[in-house]
Amino acid sequence: MERLLVTGGARLEGAVVVSGAKNSALKLMAAALLAPGRTVLRNVPRIQDCFTMGEVLEHLGAGVAWDGNTVTIDATTLTSVEAPYELVRRMRASTAVLGSLLARAGRARVAMPGGDEIGSRPIDLHIAGLRSMGAQVGSEHGFLVAETVGLRGAAITLDYPSVGATENLMMAAVRARGTTVIDNAAREPEIADIAAFLVAMGARIEGAGTNTIEIDGVDELAGTEHVTIPDRIEAGTWAAAAVATGGDLLLEHARADHLDLFLTKLADAGALIDRIEDGIRVRQVGRGRAIDFVTLPYPGVATDFQPILMAMLATAEGTSIATENVFESRFLYVDELHRMGADIRTEGHHAVIRGVPRLSAAPVRALDIRAGAAMVIAALVADGVTEISELHHLDRGYERFEDKLTHLGADVRRVSVPATTEPW
Repeated sequence: MERLLVTGGARLEGAVVVSGAKNSALKLMAAALLAPGRTVLRNVPRIQDCFTMGEVLEHLGAGVAWDGNTVTIDATTLTSVEAPYELVRRMRASTAVLGSLLARAGRARVAMPGGDEIGSRPIDLHIAGLRSMGAQVGSEHGFLVAETVGLRGAAITLDYPSVGATENLMMAAVRARGTTVIDNAAREPEIADIAAFLVAMGARIEGAGTNTIEIDGVDELAGTEHVTIPDRIEAGTWAAAAVATGGDLLLEHARADHLDLFLTKLADAGALIDRIEDGIRVRQVGRGRAIDFVTLPYPGVATDFQPILMAMLATAEGTSIATENVFESRFLYVDELHRMGADIRTEGHHAVIRGVPRLSAAPVRALDIRAGAAMVIAALVADGVTEISELHHLDRGYERFEDKLTHLGADVRRVSVPATTEPW
């Protein structure tokens, strides 16, 4: 078992390279199954989730080769249409192969997903959309089983702008007969990135990044090359850490146009934001100010930013109010911040954060990817050495996290401890 030891008091300063977007790279890898032949994806983060997706693709018969941050996928021949539970349970995004397999092979058998314990993320919207396109979808023995003798275009209106459903339906629709229109589609930058990749493969897609996406099905697709967009959640993590520590960070490759409202909130907290060519500079002079924020689908403040902002606001001056509108269980990590002296009260979808001058080190857990990042931010402004456990979550979502922190002036180190030792 491993722990991250973070000594508080450091002011983060310097330049940090923002890696490729986790939430885009995973779906790009799944979409590579649509085309027989070789696909090259660049700027893919070397994180556990991407390695797991590579294992899923290999299980399906594709060849997967890593060369630094470049992944080459050879999907010439698929030998299976089943994504097994032992892989899917480690990463919810494994369900992204559902649409690709159905479009390519006419059948898919995907274990019901696992992933972070942050609330219910039903896949009913995926299933309803695929059924509208002519697929038969059911469940048996813990698996989703989908079959079709030929997908057809359909008019689909999502009850909620689900990113996962939009992605799965896009991947299925590119090989369907006729035109598919997805209304109330997700608008996240990752959707536009995946659409650009599919278009490079030969797909016909209009409107990605808007509420309505129109896809004209094609008979065949071909492998291509694509560069993954920068990770806006990682960029936001560094930006919030700069504000919390009174730091000065240059976020290389970060896309300010993907972070408009989030950056506005940081400016409201007192940050100085400079949008520069191929990056963002974030500076904080003195203690940050309290702000209110609400999580919403893009272009709103992403739910992934909620724990990160809460940790930042735990030492801000004044009282902040956070409202979580996406996941009902995303406040579970607040008890870990309480252990460090944070004054946060939650009720239903709301949290009231009364800023304290400083936190104090304590043993805490990283309950999910972004909660783990929140623990690190809190530890950076705490007195003493904070010990963070359950690091597998951080490893799933952040590339070279400790190395980047150390480069920016933080005192962090990863240590191994006996499995029988508990930090509390």
